[in-house]
Amino acid sequence: MPIDQHGDAVLDGVSIRSLPKVSLHDHLDGAVRPATIIELADEIGLEVPETDPDALADWFADKSDSGSLVEYLKTFDLTTAVMQTREGLTRVAREFVEDLAEDGVIYGEVRWAPEQHLARGLSLDDVVEAVQEGIEAGEDAAASAGRDIRVGQLITAMRHTDRSLEIARLAVEWRTRGAVGFDIAGPEDGFPPSRHREAFDYLASEFFPATVHAGEAAGLDSIRSALLDGRALRLGHGVRVAEDLEIVSREGEEVLVQFGDLARWVRDREITLELSPSSNLQTGAIAAWGTTLDDHPFDLLYQLGFSVTVNVDNRTMSRTSLTRELALLAETFDYGLDDLEEFQLNAAAGAFLPVEQREELIDLISEGFGD
Repeated sequence: MPIDQHGDAVLDGVSIRSLPKVSLHDHLDGAVRPATIIELADEIGLEVPETDPDALADWFADKSDSGSLVEYLKTFDLTTAVMQTREGLTRVAREFVEDLAEDGVIYGEVRWAPEQHLARGLSLDDVVEAVQEGIEAGEDAAASAGRDIRVGQLITAMRHTDRSLEIARLAVEWRTRGAVGFDIAGPEDGFPPSRHREAFDYLASEFFPATVHAGEAAGLDSIRSALLDGRALRLGHGVRVAEDLEIVSREGEEVLVQFGDLARWVRDREITLELSPSSNLQTGAIAAWGTTLDDHPFDLLYQLGFSVTVNVDNRTMSRTSLTRELALLAETFDYGLDDLEEFQLNAAAGAFLPVEQREELIDLISEGFGD
């Protein structure tokens, strides 16, 4: 399916970009416009590997296509470096929302780690406030352009540091001012959610929802810890839950699958999987199944009834958009508009919003796809 110069694709005569979409797994420091990186870097005297936006976009794509989450994460040193001032954070957050709205997203959650943006003297409250200011400015700009969008913050702690309880408290403090949930991110292998049990216990005591990066660079034990220690309502990626599925036989298009207890729990409890196809290829998250999108267990999980959603993870590093991810999946697995709608309904159901607002989202999605 060809994707045009504006990042759009057509499925069954319908522009995918025009369809209402929900984005659940989208990192702020992974979605900075290359041109913005260059301008902000110049303002603070930071050297960049490329001074042309297209060349810098190529640099990110090349460095990110490593097959390793650890190597992939190294590219964030550049984006976080230009997000250390109030002005930089606000601009990046505003453009983040504007780009989502341009892509047809009507509800998004932006995850980012405040502790990574303190190098120039800002406090944790300062950086959250700056990002919220940018989000609201982006929502207003989108509204002026005739696009309605709402974006909530997923306040994130770094799993390899020791500030998770402090960050969890920060998230709860901002729950009525823009924060909708909590996450842990960073190097997954060797840093299980159980290391942050105190933070997750606190969040549970405050009835504050958490999604946890798990099942990307580490396998079933990481997912188990996310569910038991983190009380995760969603799994960030979670793709390796497919390791708990055994294909017993294949007869034509019929596949007989034996579920492990963990996989069955995730499916039966409708725990949302925040799958990010292009990113999963880049980081080697699906190495057990292959190296191309055809090998991704996305379709297997979908056909077996898991609550799958489609996400970008990091738009800059993967040089992608939600429209592009949906188009790639539709082309690879021969999906139609009904399938794409199902992915959006799953995402709406899994959003960290009150049930009334989730129902409104579901109605908007149904109306948009129906039209």
